Amino acid sequence: MKLPLFAAAALASLTLTSVHAGGETATDLGRPAPILPIASESLAKLVVYPPLPEALARGVVIIQYRTENVRVIPVFGEGARGVSPRVGHLHVTVDDRPGTWAHTSADPIIVVGLTPGVHKMLIEVADPAHKILTSETVLVTVPERPASAAPQAHAH
Repeated sequence: MKLPLFAAAALASLTLTSVHAGGETATDLGRPAPILPIASESLAKLVVYPPLPEALARGVVIIQYRTENVRVIPVFGEGARGVSPRVGHLHVTVDDRPGTWAHTSADPIIVVGLTPGVHKMLIEVADPAHKILTSETVLVTVPERPASAAPQAHAH
């Protein structure tokens, strides 16, 4: 069956509008409509949670985070700056060292091998062209580990 053009357009708009089981649309849930220009979107926000204490006791820093108004995915380049809803990635720097890495997923940030003591982690949200949108600095205290908790050497 062939639909008139205006009927096909109306049907297509119905298919693209997603309604959550609770009756909310994506826009109601705080996600911008995919057709808004970037300039109309709310500013990117970063929320960083304290390191997981169980892992930290073993010397492993696991930091969970969430972003608002930006999706963290592995997309880079000037052309991706216009993608809406906004996309980006994280830059992570430990102790002001010269060496920042890009974190490109919603997975937690995991750092191993830090010496016991206080460490500063700078977590920045960057757009696909590495322009910093927002950032948070977190102080992490890696505890001393008892000698019995030290990694065992393997006998050959």
